[in-house]
Amino acid sequence: MTGKKMAGKLIYLDNAAATRLDERVLKAMRPYLFDTFAVATSEFGYSQGIEARDALGKARAVLANALGAAPEEFIFTSGSTESSNIAIKGVALALRKKKDKHMIVSKIEDFPVLHSAQAMESQGFKVAYLDVDGEGFVDLDQLSDSITSETILVSIQHANQEIGTIQDIEAVGSICREKGVLFHTDATHTFTRVPLDMKKIAVDLVTVSAHTIHGPKGIGGLCIRQGTQIAKWVDGGFQEFNFRAGLENIPGAIGFSRAVELVTPEETRHLQEMRDHLIDRMLAEIPHSTLNGPRRKRLPQNANITFHFVEGESITLHLDMRGFAVSTGSACFSRSLEASHVISGIGGDHERAHGSIRFTFGRYNSMKDVDAVVQALGEIVEELRSISPLGKNEEKEDA
Repeated sequence: MTGKKMAGKLIYLDNAAATRLDERVLKAMRPYLFDTFAVATSEFGYSQGIEARDALGKARAVLANALGAAPEEFIFTSGSTESSNIAIKGVALALRKKKDKHMIVSKIEDFPVLHSAQAMESQGFKVAYLDVDGEGFVDLDQLSDSITSETILVSIQHANQEIGTIQDIEAVGSICREKGVLFHTDATHTFTRVPLDMKKIAVDLVTVSAHTIHGPKGIGGLCIRQGTQIAKWVDGGFQEFNFRAGLENIPGAIGFSRAVELVTPEETRHLQEMRDHLIDRMLAEIPHSTLNGPRRKRLPQNANITFHFVEGESITLHLDMRGFAVSTGSACFSRSLEASHVISGIGGDHERAHGSIRFTFGRYNSMKDVDAVVQALGEIVEELRSISPLGKNEEKEDA
């Protein structure tokens, strides 16, 4: 019933924000929390420290291999936010005296990239913000035309965090390589789900994180192609090949590598099947609903739909009362009190952004969850439209 929380488990459909830790990941981490808990030491250290060092090296090799990189090209960070900060600010600081200061990002990047670029603007850098089309794709001609002799870095995400658009980063990388410019991509939401091989793609820096693949929070990584000029970000010791000082999060690194090993193509296909089933049913059964982002070239786990003539925060709260967790692009759910910059970036107005709901699937979701949320949403949207002033617009369109 509306307004009453469903009995039983929460149906969690916000896996782009964070995923439930897999018990097998926790099992792999436990020995490095309680037994081999020492810091990683050299071969001249004591045995437990050497064991910790070896375990860290094995985890690094697993993660680097998943990206087609060498172990020495992968550094551990505290997550995707730090990784993107290191990539953008580290390159900017390393090259600011060798070239003029210019970088390029898309308008729909996630905040770690956008805010890092804005921070560099405050230090005198020039930043070009690329437009995207109605499905969120970067204009490759505009990218090529925007690169000048002053450009030091291009940062274009592999896939968008809200609407799931998968960019053609192979083409982006080719343009950057031809122009002699470094290329960073945020692969937080594609890592292990959408292929990215640094042997085949001309990308110099790749951001990844464990929190989107049922690994632990607080651990991520940055793959840095050998020879890339980048300044050290955190001063202190000589950890992480002297790119990032600080005590290594060895349990987190072990958990991250185990999470990568547990992802299978079959699981990714199941996520895509749930995504497609939800989109098909929503668009067919709920009038005045619009898919945000492309139908193809989309993250397998992502669906983002605007329900017109109703506020996204109202939908989210009503779903929560029924036992569903989703996210919205509405300004009321943003600390900045601004509607989704991504929906705005693809040409959507405030009404489209305010009514948008993101559904993202994970390992512990099923088709039953999809059918349950579609059923609930149909009832909720109908009820909210009947009592909302915005619903009068619906009546006019139907007339």
